[in-house]
Amino acid sequence: MYDTPFHAKDLSDYSFLITGGSGFIGSNLVEYLLKYKAKKVRVLDDLSNGHYKNLMPFKNNLSFEFIKDTIVDPNACLEACKGMDFIFHEAALGSVPRSLKTPLKTHEANATGFLNILDAARLSGIKRIVYASSSSVYGDDINMPKVENKIGNPLSPYAVSKFTNELYAKVFSMNYNMQIIGLRYFNVFGPNQSPEGAYAAVIPLFMDALLHDKSGYINGDGTQTRDFTFVENAVQANIKAIFAENPEALGKVYNVAVGETTSINDVFFELKRLTKSDAKPFYREERQGDIRDSLADISMAKDLLGYDPQIKIKQGLKTTLEWFKKNNKS
Repeated sequence: MYDTPFHAKDLSDYSFLITGGSGFIGSNLVEYLLKYKAKKVRVLDDLSNGHYKNLMPFKNNLSFEFIKDTIVDPNACLEACKGMDFIFHEAALGSVPRSLKTPLKTHEANATGFLNILDAARLSGIKRIVYASSSSVYGDDINMPKVENKIGNPLSPYAVSKFTNELYAKVFSMNYNMQIIGLRYFNVFGPNQSPEGAYAAVIPLFMDALLHDKSGYINGDGTQTRDFTFVENAVQANIKAIFAENPEALGKVYNVAVGETTSINDVFFELKRLTKSDAKPFYREERQGDIRDSLADISMAKDLLGYDPQIKIKQGLKTTLEWFKKNNKS
């Protein structure tokens, strides 16, 4: 992966902090930055939601550093910012269902943790922050495709926490002259995404089930749709955002997706075809707090960031499945 660079600058001049770097998207960013010879890539992660195995390929790289600590601690954030030029903020407690069960933990990690990073960046003179928001902020908005300036009421504590991030980012940009860009991820999938745990995402769960010729669970009737986004596209958006030179690009939040919609049923049956499994889906009741349909308008990211997602759903599923077969043997 990442055979074509998304940047034009020499990365050996810059040091990057990645919060949540042992997680799915964070570890893919680590891979990209080290592949293209970044001066320093420092990960801040408490491993509560990520996996150190995602970082094992980089542990002997002299440009890589791992700090096991939490963004909930303001001092840990300040320490992690020392000597850094840029921050990719990926640390969060994901999952709508988890946030409904543990709203206080979700707020602490996602809202307070993000505020700690913002303030540490302010005090440390960080050049720019690119942070992870979520398509969940669109809530009950029924308009399709989703456009950045039209959102509805959030449907879960997770959505509230991500929208809170956007509000804090705007206020810090405005009052402290900080360069901050937010990315609303739409159902990102790909290598390093784990099928483990109670809140695993649907695609790794399907892969794990079908490779063992077991039924995959589908919440609802499976006709609900998502703008599934291969992780390489998300990494591209992050890199384009961190180096965007257009002043109009700053202080905004962007949809990061492909701009195409796919049903949950279609994903299951495509993976069933790829795995040559005979298993059938098992349908159960809808999940509380879930958005019914999701499709992104990505024109603003294209116009202001130069974002150009190349990997569509079928190619992404094939690549992810190949990785999954090699790395999830049980």
